[in-house]
Amino acid sequence: MNEQARRRPPKPYRRPKKDPVRILAFEALRAVDERDAYANLVLPPLLKKAREKDDFDARDAALATELVYGTLRRQGTYDAIISACIDRPLREVDPPVLDVLALGAHQLLGTRIPTHAAVSASVELARVVLGDGRARFVNAVLRKISQDDLDAWLARVAPAYDEDAEDHLAVVHSHPRWVVSALWDALGGGRAGIEDLLEADNERPEVTLVARPGRSTAAELLDVLGEESVLPGRWSPYAVRLAEGGEPGAIDAVREGRAGVQDEGSQLVAIALANAPLDGADERWLDGCAGPGGKAALLAALAAQRGASLLASEKQPHRARLVERALAGNPGPYQVIAADGTRPPWRPGSFDRVLVDVPCSGLGALRRRPEARWRRRPEDLEGFAPLQRGLLREALNAVRVGGVVGYATCSPHLAETRVVVDDVLRGRGGPAAEAELLDARPLMPGVPALGDGPDVQLWPHLHGTDAMYLALLRRTA
Repeated sequence: MNEQARRRPPKPYRRPKKDPVRILAFEALRAVDERDAYANLVLPPLLKKAREKDDFDARDAALATELVYGTLRRQGTYDAIISACIDRPLREVDPPVLDVLALGAHQLLGTRIPTHAAVSASVELARVVLGDGRARFVNAVLRKISQDDLDAWLARVAPAYDEDAEDHLAVVHSHPRWVVSALWDALGGGRAGIEDLLEADNERPEVTLVARPGRSTAAELLDVLGEESVLPGRWSPYAVRLAEGGEPGAIDAVREGRAGVQDEGSQLVAIALANAPLDGADERWLDGCAGPGGKAALLAALAAQRGASLLASEKQPHRARLVERALAGNPGPYQVIAADGTRPPWRPGSFDRVLVDVPCSGLGALRRRPEARWRRRPEDLEGFAPLQRGLLREALNAVRVGGVVGYATCSPHLAETRVVVDDVLRGRGGPAAEAELLDARPLMPGVPALGDGPDVQLWPHLHGTDAMYLALLRRTA
């Protein structure tokens, strides 16, 4: 070292720049990881708090939302790419470091943020939340990632389709292998269909509203909000779709409970049950798994138009309170109770129509809850199985002879849909149900690609809805 170099003073320490958008995104990802929270519940209060500050605007909120959801959806792909850039197993990297790396990878490979900006912003975030030492590690890894685009990385880290089709799809489309296998079994068909479905799971879903009958109409919402803000629903007569970036909470009808946020697939399930052919009285309806209340609110409104009443039952008291909130102001008679649908307090044969939207894996709503794909395990289905069968048996016991039960689940997994219905009808694990399947397809008029029936499976890539399943059963004896 020469004399001039020895005399040169060291560079002064520069404090890292705090980027509120990326810090918020990091906090949301940590909550999802540490507390098993859901992003759709964690992110809104964080955004609300940030908006109260003058330097956090709508564009910042949109970027933070994209960073959180985009990182969660593509987590499997980014993990494979990060693994190729480090010299240790991924499990040995601290989770907060992985979150910063995944956020950086998404900015580099999944957004239009310039490379230099994506790397520098991620390194600054690492300095703030991890410290300078680990920020240097983040910098080195992201610079390696930045050398190729997403397609080039996928060609390197994903096995060839011909060698291992399911593993190829799992890496390329960022789903666990077992989920790919289960969805492929449920969907049937060849490569194109499953790739379309997996791609749809990784797209940001539209926000869909339901105009609650007797209190508002889709035409009213379209008229009030204007063509630039909303679009008509695709299939449900009560649905409208918010344009990009729409805020449901800012709409008067939503604040007043005359409309609500509800996926169009859920609307179709409630409408189909309400319109199923019925002989005799049509006075008492039951929602046996009513929380958090979206389907119950629509059913209560439809029941009120016919002079019928709805009993909404939910096992968990805190979710029962959500149901009460959703039904508040409904014009017709209804009651909300906290009760276990497998040990119900009502008498057998008390109802004309019964809906059981059973607890499930939630694999049909991966667009809305992308973290669920990484949180669920195949063995989880074994835990749901007895409950799903028990709820369906008790629902058939609750309906009168000639009445109709709708068995619904937000999962296309065969073990949660057709297998459950078939087991109950055939008496596997209990007495055989004295019921027959009704064809649900005519009760969703205009909806294409509903399969061979009699049950119905909706799909994100075919219908633009969550992957809702519905089987309608009429009690025969």
